[in-house]
Amino acid sequence: MDSLNSLIDGFGTALTPMNLLWAAIGVLLGTAIGVLPGIGPAMAVALLLPVTYGLDPTGAFIMFAGIYYGAMFGGSTTSILLNTPGESAAVVAAIEGNPMAKAGRGAQALAAAAIGHFAGGMIGTILLVVLAPTVASLAIGIGAPDYFAIMVLAFIAVTSVLGASRVRGIASLLIGLTIGLVGLDQMTGQQRLTFGSLHLADGVDVVIVAVGLFAIGEALWVAAHLRRSSGEPIPVGRPWLGRADLRRTWKPWLRGPVIGFPFGAIPAGGAEIPTFLSYVAEKRLSKHRDQFGKGAIEGVAGPEAAASASAAGTLVSMLTLGLPTTAVAAVMLAAFQQYGIQPGPLLFEREPELVWGLIASLFVGMVLLLALNLPLAPVWAKLLRIPRPYLYAGILFFAAVGAYAVGGESLDLVILLVIGLIGFGMRRYGLPVLPAVIGVILGPAAEQQLRRALQISDGSVSGLVNTPFSVTVYAIVALIVAWPLIARLVRRRRGDRNGTEDTRTVSGG
Repeated sequence: MDSLNSLIDGFGTALTPMNLLWAAIGVLLGTAIGVLPGIGPAMAVALLLPVTYGLDPTGAFIMFAGIYYGAMFGGSTTSILLNTPGESAAVVAAIEGNPMAKAGRGAQALAAAAIGHFAGGMIGTILLVVLAPTVASLAIGIGAPDYFAIMVLAFIAVTSVLGASRVRGIASLLIGLTIGLVGLDQMTGQQRLTFGSLHLADGVDVVIVAVGLFAIGEALWVAAHLRRSSGEPIPVGRPWLGRADLRRTWKPWLRGPVIGFPFGAIPAGGAEIPTFLSYVAEKRLSKHRDQFGKGAIEGVAGPEAAASASAAGTLVSMLTLGLPTTAVAAVMLAAFQQYGIQPGPLLFEREPELVWGLIASLFVGMVLLLALNLPLAPVWAKLLRIPRPYLYAGILFFAAVGAYAVGGESLDLVILLVIGLIGFGMRRYGLPVLPAVIGVILGPAAEQQLRRALQISDGSVSGLVNTPFSVTVYAIVALIVAWPLIARLVRRRRGDRNGTEDTRTVSGG
C-alpha cells in the first residue's frame, strides 16, 4: 500500500508541465537515435549528460528514462525494415521482422513491436513497483557459477534454434567468441589477437560488430544480387494488425515480460539474453513453427515485449542496489553521482520525489511512445519504397557514422569493413548471424565468470554446479541439447506402433 501511495505522489511529480515536456523530448530523441544504426541509448544518454547540468535531477532522469525506452522502440524499426539493428536489444527483431517486411507486412511487424514494447514496459514497470525489494534480494544471492550457467544457456539456445543446422549455428558462435577474445585478458593483462595494435587492446566494440555483421553484410549481399534481380520496391501492406495477427500475438506480449523482467535485474547481458530466450520459447510454443525464419509475427511480439520489460528490471538493480546491469544503467549511475546522489537501499527514503517521479514517468513515457509509434508504422514502412541502391547507400553512410562515433578512430571503419566482409561470407555459406553477435556480447563476460567460479573452487569443475540455480539451468541446457534426439525417438516409436497396428488390421482383414 505504501508503494501505491508513493506512486500516486510520483504521478503528481511526473505530470507537471515541465516534466511532461522532458518526457516527450526524451522519447522523441530516443526513438530517433534508436532508428540510426550503431547509435544506441547508452551513447545517447552519455552525449546528453553535459546538456543536463542546468536541469533539476528529477527532470534530467525523466528525460534519460524516455531516451532509454525510446531508443529500444526505435532500434526495432531499422531492425525490421532494413535488417540493421539500431541497438543490441533489437537484434532478434530482425530475424522474423525483416522477412515480414520483405513479404509486404512491414507495418504489421512494426505494430506488433510497438504494442509489444508498450505491454512489456507497462508490465515491467508494474513489477518494478511491486517486486523491487524481492528481485533485489535475489540478485544479491546470484554468484559467478550462476551467471556462467545463464550464459551457457543463451549460447546453447541460440545455436539450437537458428540456421539450417546446429553445426552452422555453433560455427557462427565460434566466430563471435573469437572476435570477443580480441583485446587484453582481463585477468592477466596479456594481449590477445591484437596483432600489436594498441587500438585493439580495448577489444572490438559490440556496436561495430553488430553493425558490421548486419548492416554492412546485408548491404554487400544485396549489392551482389542486385544485378540478378530488378530491385523493385517492396510493397508496404495494410497498416494495422488483423484478428488473426492479434490471436497470434497476445500471448507472446504477455509471456515476454515474464522472461525479460528477471533478466534485466541481474548482470547477465541486459536485454540481449531475454530477447533470445523469448524467441526460443515462442518458436517452441507456436502452432506455426514452419513460418519461423520466414516471417512469424510471434518472433517479433515476444522478444520486443521481453526487451522493454528488461529495461524496467534494469532499473530495479540500479535504484535499489546501485548495481548497473547494462551500459545505459552504468551511464545513468554516473549521472546520479554527477548530482551527488548515491543509488542504493536508502535512495527511496532520501529521494522519494525523484525515485517515484522517475518510475511514474515510465508509465507516461510508454503511453507517449505508443501514441507516437503506432500511427507512424505505415510511414516507417514506406522506407522500403526507396530504391535499393539509394537505401543501402544510406545504410552504409549511417553505419560508418555510427561506427566512427564509438571511438572517433579511423581504424574502426577498417574493422567495420572487415567484419562486414565476414557477415557477407556468413550469408554466402548459410551461417546465421545472430550466434556470432551473441558470442561477441556474452563471450568476454562468460569467460570472466567461468574463471572467477574456478578460482573460488580452487580449480575444481564442481565449482560450476555447486548452487541449486546453476544445476537447474544446466538441466534446462541438457533438455535443449537432448530434445531433438528425444523427439526423434518418440516419432520412431509412434511410427513403429502405427506400423504394427496397420499390420494387425491387414491380418484381421
